Amino acid sequence: MQMTDTFPDGTIIDKWFYDDSVPELEQLGTQYVITDYGIKDVACAEESVVYTARFQQLIDTVADNGGGVIVVPRGIYMTGALFFKQGVNLYICKGGVLRGSDDISDYPVMMTRIEGENCMYYPALINVNGVDGMVVCGEGTIDGNGARSWRAFWQRRSWNPECTNKDEQRARLVYISDSTNITVAGLHMCNSQFWTNHIYKSNHVKYLNCHIYSPRTPVKAPSTDAVDIDVCSDILIKGCVIEVNDDAVALKGGKGPWADSLPENGINERIIIEDCQYGFCHGCLTCGSESVHNKNVIMRHIRIDNGYNLLWLKMRPDTPQRYEYITVEDVRGRICSFININPWTQFYDLKDRKDIPLSYAEHIVMRKCECECDIYYNVMEDDNQYRLSDIKLEDNNITETGRYTPGMHTVAE
Repeated sequence: MQMTDTFPDGTIIDKWFYDDSVPELEQLGTQYVITDYGIKDVACAEESVVYTARFQQLIDTVADNGGGVIVVPRGIYMTGALFFKQGVNLYICKGGVLRGSDDISDYPVMMTRIEGENCMYYPALINVNGVDGMVVCGEGTIDGNGARSWRAFWQRRSWNPECTNKDEQRARLVYISDSTNITVAGLHMCNSQFWTNHIYKSNHVKYLNCHIYSPRTPVKAPSTDAVDIDVCSDILIKGCVIEVNDDAVALKGGKGPWADSLPENGINERIIIEDCQYGFCHGCLTCGSESVHNKNVIMRHIRIDNGYNLLWLKMRPDTPQRYEYITVEDVRGRICSFININPWTQFYDLKDRKDIPLSYAEHIVMRKCECECDIYYNVMEDDNQYRLSDIKLEDNNITETGRYTPGMHTVAE
């Protein structure tokens, strides 16, 4: 961390953000290699077997024994939803693949958090809830096996253009909730059916040197955001390579006309995204759409090969929102919109509220960036819906092509 040693409002950055060390396998406790517990590589199994029950039994055993690390060796191992417990770490070796079942019945419906609401829905492949201290690392892969669900989504959307993400049954890849001191490092995370990583009501979570990928061809992987941060504090995303068919990092937190008064919703604060390389994505840093309050967010030292929006503030007419103290600096590469602030009306619902809640975006700084873009300042001012103040674009070297058409890349694709 060099350019800024404080958050945008002047708060000192805690030393926790400066530590990007990752424990070695030998430091994670007693090792439990999954093949010693009846879980077979799909290449060796007599038939395609989903080993959810055996995986979960092993997690429970490790927890009951006082903790340790579950080791996934070279090979491909199929499972449905897994629920990790206190003291249980996960290490995936190089050449090892933890692959999610593409049968949604392997993900039991339960109370969870999705799209700004607490509701009954499907869990993720990897679920971490109520844990203090966990490492998920290695040089291997977590593969969501999402192609079947992507095709089903687009087929359904062709029949019903108004269908939502929740209408098509899909599982996330990793869901971390009500947890603290979590490190995810070194892994390849790919082909999620839905959001790739979702962090909810958690703090002190690090994503270090991960490769996060979902395709845009030949089948677009819809709504496969790389990292969704939802009512969290102290989050570090560092050294990651991200290419997804939706947002790279999205800040969420709730939606609806009374969202800011509900206890399950809230603020995201003290977020740092740095030293990352982006391929294609819809938004490098997106606030929304289901977002209430984001404060003290830094994105810096980013290289982007292609993408739609560098900073995207989605302003929902049905939700009171405040985006403040956000700094973007030292970004280089090719982007469509440098800054995009516009109303976001997809699936919005004022319910019984008669007035449109007023939202705010303030203390936004974008500086020392060198980008080619189609449009530099893609901002619609609408004092009836939101107020913009103290937005500064400073010391940027921008080549604007002028190829932008109004309405481009403003809805999910």
